[in-house]
This record gives sequence, C-alpha cells and structure tokens, in this order.
Amino acid sequence: MSIHASDPFATPDELKSPVRRLRGRLPAAVTLWTAASERHGERGLTVSSLLVVDGEPGRVLGLVDDESDLWAAAEESGRFAVSLLAADDRQLADRFAGLMPAPGGLFATGEWERTGFGPVPLGRSWAGCRLAGAAPKGWSLLVEAEIEHVELLDADGEPLVHERGRYRR
Repeated sequence: MSIHASDPFATPDELKSPVRRLRGRLPAAVTLWTAASERHGERGLTVSSLLVVDGEPGRVLGLVDDESDLWAAAEESGRFAVSLLAADDRQLADRFAGLMPAPGGLFATGEWERTGFGPVPLGRSWAGCRLAGAAPKGWSLLVEAEIEHVELLDADGEPLVHERGRYRR
C-alpha cells in the first residue's frame, strides 16, 4: 500500500535520458537475485534487466549495480539464485529494490529456503547460477552466469511485470 499515486522521489521524465525512457517502455519480468557469502551474509536485489539463454549450459545475463550488496556477496561466493516473482510479490520486490523499509533485514519476513546458491522465496520457480564473468556496461555491471540448477513450479501465478516505472499485470 502506498500513500502516493506515484513515486515522489522518482526522476521526472524530462530529466531522464532518452535511452532510459526507451528501456522503461519495454515490459520486463521482475526477478529476485540472492546470494550468501561468509563476509557479506545473505544479500538480495530486485533485477528486471536480464536474459535467460538456452544452451549447454544454459546461462543468465543480467545488469546489476556493481556497488550493490548483492554483487559483493555473489562475487565472493561465485554463486547466486534467480527467483521469478509473481504479481502478488510487489512488496517483496520493493523491499529488495530499497523502495520499502525492511525492519529486521531483507529476509526477516516471508518464508525462505536456504540453498547453496542463496535464499529463495518459498513457492517460486528459481535457478541456481554459478558466476562466469562480469563486465562494466554503461552505468551497470553485465553479469554472466551458468545455470546449474532449475526448480520450476506449476503454480507460479501471474508474473510481476515492470513497465514505465510501475508494476502492471
């Protein structure tokens, strides 16, 4: 629930680059990337800029903030999990995007399964990934990983989709 119709801290459209505005017009599935490492503990980040590439092995390519806690944990451990979020996961997505408070920590609410790749929300399809490389691209880091494990659920529900700065169905 929000008290504002729009994000009061969002950059006005006229101040955004045309490339950012073009990217915002592309509907994107919302995923949750999580990792766990000895030094950084459990970390996570909402990610919408990603591709899943079929092959042997399958791969995930995604754009993340190189200064994020998620990247620090994934880089140290060499592994992370990518969970597909459903339409009713809006608050979860906002919490991991830093748009909503997380009293007690990001993983304090909800039900989580601890895996060798990172925590994953119960009841969601997910992939366990091994880091293969990363390179700066624009203001992001392009992360490439091999998919080592996939868990698919038949009852994923409607996907959470982000477009033009908001969620839609």
